[in-house]
Amino acid sequence: MKRWMGRSLVGLGAALVVLGAAAQGGSASGEVTKLDKAAGRLTLKHGEIKNLNMPPMTMTYRVKEPRLLDELKVGDRVRFAAERVDGQYTVTALSKAP
Repeated sequence: MKRWMGRSLVGLGAALVVLGAAAQGGSASGEVTKLDKAAGRLTLKHGEIKNLNMPPMTMTYRVKEPRLLDELKVGDRVRFAAERVDGQYTVTALSKAP
């Protein structure tokens, strides 16, 4: 039970971060098209990302925390927040879309 609750709380925390980013215009939705958990990267086919002035496209991003990829698989729909960190586009928050 503790393991399930821990995952739920992590997922809830990630969802709250994404919702906070959405309120600031930094959130987008997309579909996972490729995962590279070892490298901490994922490829997303996504809509517009306003805070990055980025149109809809398919692009590979690094993730700020590799654990964000633990529950994902190709084809999952997600909500995410992305920023430019150290010159690289980086997913800073991520949750599965309902």
